[in-house]
Amino acid sequence: MTKASIGVAVIGTGFGQKIHIPGLQIYHRTDVKAVYHRERDKAQSIAQTFEIPQACGTIDEVLSRSDVQAVTIATPPFLHYETAKQVLQAGKHLLLEKPTTLTVQEAIELYHLARSNHLTVTMDFEFRFIPAWQRLAELLAEGYVGEKRLIKVDWLASSRADASRPWNWYAQKELGGGALGSIGSHLFDYLFWLFPPVTRLCGWLTTSIPQRPDPVSGNLKPVDADDTCSLMLELADGTPCQAVLSAVTPQGRGHFVEIYGDRGTLILGNDNQKDYIHGFKLWGSQNGAPLTELEIPDRLAFPTTYPDGRLAPFLRVIDRWVQGIDQGESLTPSLYEGVYAQLLMDLTHQSNETRTWITVPRLESVLG
Repeated sequence: MTKASIGVAVIGTGFGQKIHIPGLQIYHRTDVKAVYHRERDKAQSIAQTFEIPQACGTIDEVLSRSDVQAVTIATPPFLHYETAKQVLQAGKHLLLEKPTTLTVQEAIELYHLARSNHLTVTMDFEFRFIPAWQRLAELLAEGYVGEKRLIKVDWLASSRADASRPWNWYAQKELGGGALGSIGSHLFDYLFWLFPPVTRLCGWLTTSIPQRPDPVSGNLKPVDADDTCSLMLELADGTPCQAVLSAVTPQGRGHFVEIYGDRGTLILGNDNQKDYIHGFKLWGSQNGAPLTELEIPDRLAFPTTYPDGRLAPFLRVIDRWVQGIDQGESLTPSLYEGVYAQLLMDLTHQSNETRTWITVPRLESVLG
């Protein structure tokens, strides 16, 4: 028996145009019924480009549509909470971009709202769906490295290394800008997926480019959002973890995760600065042998890849979302994981402000 398609509306048309709309139109069970932009003319232009039936200029217009059962949100972070709250109050399922919200209190409220309304929410933590990462998870579960001694993460990108790149929301801490929210949210999610929970952390946030030009006037405006984040983390099993994240490192090495244990070493890395999904490779070594590249089994491979590497894992995120809608529950990665990532981001800000180590409470105690 063929399962019915799910009518979806897209809110947020930057990343939404690049990834959300194409992914939803490719996926066989989702049907994009409406797109929202606060300027109706732009909404109509986008709808025409992608052959979407309805262009909406207000959120209420989106949520009042009976043919829309689910919504994706790909807006800047400062709009996530209020928009997601409206979506869930309207009884629509939700696919939400990271970072979850601006504070863990907002994320917790959304978590309980989704549960009380029996709605499926999926977070777009796409690293969980990349073949090389999935093979890393398997090898860790099999005990490839033995007892862990050190986890080291470098995520050194050049996306904002050009000081002439215009000032916008990303430059403003109060709007959720900065490297911690942009890529630290992913870091905290995949650490939660691959390893025991974090019990203590110490974070240092810095802003290397303190001013950027206003896109209209050209005048320099102050930047108070971080562009580099240094972290020390202690996991529940005692393993130390070090992470350095930066968006302002010209010719940075890219994204690498290194796990060292008493039996072996695993290194996952991607030096592609143009596409943070394409290019991941996995290397391993056991018992002192040289590092060698490890094969990624065909069973984990994407059935199709696309010029923009983000699209293939996003299709897997959609599939997970639709499975959850079918089953009447939120499957991992859900708002549960979204709350965890937001909690660690909040505590990193607290650590940076107090210049101290911060104890991380158990997630269940946070959720209440």
